Amino acid sequence: MPAATAPVPSPCISVCRMHPQSGLCEGCLRTIDEIAAWSTLDDDAKRRVWRLIEQRQAEQPFFDLPAP
Repeated sequence: MPAATAPVPSPCISVCRMHPQSGLCEGCLRTIDEIAAWSTLDDDAKRRVWRLIEQRQAEQPFFDLPAP
C-alpha cells in the first residue's frame, strides 16, 4: 500500500477482466464500483481501497475457481 504522504497510485495493471464468481477485477482485485469511483475518491478513500485489495489477496486465491 502506498505511504500516507505519497500520492495514491491506481492499482490498475491493465488486466481489466471481471471474474464472474468473485465479482473482482482479475488484474487489480477491485469491484466494479471501486473501479468506477476511483477518479473521484480522495486519498484516504483510495488508501482504504488499497487495504481492501491487500485483504482480498490474503484471503483466498479467488481466480483458482473454475469459471461457470
